[in-house]
Amino acid sequence: MAPRNTDASVRTAKQAKLVAIVLVATMVLWMGANFIGAQVGISTRFALLFDLAALGAFIWALIVTIGIWRARQNEKD
Repeated sequence: MAPRNTDASVRTAKQAKLVAIVLVATMVLWMGANFIGAQVGISTRFALLFDLAALGAFIWALIVTIGIWRARQNEKD
C-alpha cells in the first residue's frame, strides 16, 4: 500500500529536511570556526562559544527529530 500524502506527512517531510539542513550547516560552520580560530589564535572563551552554539543546534535537531519520529508513530496507528 502506498503511503498517503496528507498534510501531516508533508509537514513531517519539511521538518526532516530542515533538520538535515541545520545539521549540515552546523557541522560546516563549527568546523570552519574551529579551523579559523586555530589559525587566528582566538582565546578559548570564544572557541567555547562556537562549541556551545553548535551543541545548541544539535540538541534542537535531536528534539525535532524525536518529534518527527513520534509523529510518524502516531500516523501508523
